[in-house]
Amino acid sequence: MAEYYLISQLPSLDGIGENMPLPITEERFLELCNSFLGKKAQNEMKNLTLLPPKSQEHSGSALLKAWNESERNLRLSLGKVRAEKMKKNFDAGNRILPMEYIKVASAAIEMDNPMEAEKFLNRYRLELLEALRPMNSFSEDFVFYYGLKLKLLLRIRQFDTDAGEAAYKNIYNSVLNGDRLEVI
Repeated sequence: MAEYYLISQLPSLDGIGENMPLPITEERFLELCNSFLGKKAQNEMKNLTLLPPKSQEHSGSALLKAWNESERNLRLSLGKVRAEKMKKNFDAGNRILPMEYIKVASAAIEMDNPMEAEKFLNRYRLELLEALRPMNSFSEDFVFYYGLKLKLLLRIRQFDTDAGEAAYKNIYNSVLNGDRLEVI
């Protein structure tokens, strides 16, 4: 029942463009979650991430398991395609990567503009998340879905084109020169 009160207070994130301000901050969202969710769901919220660990972790949420698995597959596919393009080895462990993710990674890698590639990947992630959207809009999984969507929308707004282009050129040149570079 607490999920109903929480979700009824959340503004819709549907139809929000990249340049539109978000109707809620992540801090406010977490405050509301802490007010209405139980300890178990709050712990799941603390582990809500766009960068899941390489190994599978335990979660009581089917949505979070599916999201984390999808994101792992996408990131490993990106690594594999990048490595192949540079004619380097890539170890995905004993994981067989689905062809869908390889195709998406290949399309992103082939884009000339890194910012456009990031936007493409972000749109793909939003589509993946939308496919996982729970039918029950008043469930804990819906709260997790909302939190992930909010994180994705915030992520793309944090990109700075000029800073990103400078960092990209720096990294690219260091790879060509064989230098070891730490990215800050």
